Amino acid sequence: MTTSLSLPPWPTKNRSGLCANVQSVPIADPPGPLIGAGRSADVYDIGAGRVLRRFRTRYDTTAEAEIMQHLAAAGYPVPGVYDADGRDLVLERLDGRDMLADLGRRPWRISQHARTLADLHNRLHAISAPPGWPEALGPGDAVLHLDLHPANVMLTSHGPVVIDWTNARAGAAGADVAMAYLIMATSDIDMIPLALRPIIRLLRAALFRVFLASVRDDPMPHLARVARARLTDRNTRPAEAARLRKVAERADRSVS
Repeated sequence: MTTSLSLPPWPTKNRSGLCANVQSVPIADPPGPLIGAGRSADVYDIGAGRVLRRFRTRYDTTAEAEIMQHLAAAGYPVPGVYDADGRDLVLERLDGRDMLADLGRRPWRISQHARTLADLHNRLHAISAPPGWPEALGPGDAVLHLDLHPANVMLTSHGPVVIDWTNARAGAAGADVAMAYLIMATSDIDMIPLALRPIIRLLRAALFRVFLASVRDDPMPHLARVARARLTDRNTRPAEAARLRKVAERADRSVS
């Protein structure tokens, strides 16, 4: 799942910056078999252990590649980057399945996955953003993913890997936790595996309980502001928007 928030723009850089060691990879058209599709981009297998993530609208992937390289240098688990050119991003192909799909097959692992998700947040927020990186959702210097939920965690043979860095900005760590919570709490259930839908309320409650107990940074002071920011996402559906407004109103009342 990719969100498209109204966020401050990426810094403008060229290949002399963090992407200096990225090599150009020729891309055929069509690029290869379609193996995945989100709300804003498609993913193709282009062979040699690589995938192409292609946005459907005009977009510059260079900064996304740069932040992934910054995180990889800090030891954070991200896919390897081969190339970034316009709306095309060539990445390492990962084995395994995403955390949400794994929950659909093995829902009894929900506590384990919630702790893993919290650990990925904690590790990420210990990394400072590159100098000059734009802030979002308030001041702060931690790297924020702003879409770090189970569908964006791949469970590979080498451990969990976080994908989809489209929204990455700098800011307060608690805002990133709040965003993850809101995505998990308010998204339509057609994004949830079929096997989980009959028991989704129970599973969500268990996920939130363990996740919020394990994550280091408190999302609650950020909840209203982040809910309203998520309303600017052009991919947010009407029913999801209604839930977000209710969350924002409740959060406002709790601090008034």
